[in-house]
Amino acid sequence: MIKDGTSVSATDKPEDEINSRRTLLKGGIAALFTGIFSRDVLAASTAKESAVTPSVVSIEIFSAAGKSEKIVNIPKVIKTDEQWSKQLSVQAFKVARRAGTERAFSGEYAKSHGDGLYRCICCANALFDSRTKFESGTGWPSFWQPISSLNVVKSSDRSFGMQRDEISCSLCDAHLGHVFDDGPKPTGLRYCMNSVALNFVPRG
Repeated sequence: MIKDGTSVSATDKPEDEINSRRTLLKGGIAALFTGIFSRDVLAASTAKESAVTPSVVSIEIFSAAGKSEKIVNIPKVIKTDEQWSKQLSVQAFKVARRAGTERAFSGEYAKSHGDGLYRCICCANALFDSRTKFESGTGWPSFWQPISSLNVVKSSDRSFGMQRDEISCSLCDAHLGHVFDDGPKPTGLRYCMNSVALNFVPRG
């Protein structure tokens, strides 16, 4: 095609048309990234909201005498590490909030025979009754069952190259210890707990 004595190929486009296409392309890319950004912001916002909104859990409430009173649905106890560290001793924080383990025979309740309830050191949730405690010879307070299956949670623990069942408080997620299948009758289980994760309260 000849225009003003200059040969122009059929594929050449007027400059204004090229600029128009570039503008549309840039607009499309911007819209794409805006959509992705908005999606990510929404997802992050939703995740943040879920993180600060405690989930509701069912636990069984027990009197000071160890009598079951009722089952309630209440929000999970959630605190920052700073808040937990102010509330707990260094060792209790290491065990309950960092899944540590106290040294064998070093715990306050390893050989305790008092009559009462063992509650969570973090949230006071009832965990074990002294009537289910037994001498395991392991150096840690041991029980053949929790006071209620609602008040503890069992999960898989593969740390240190071992396969174990971790036990934690259902109300605040505090690490308590582990459960093993070498306990006495009637359950055949041994809930091997850390003393610093517990608070013994004499039976009222």
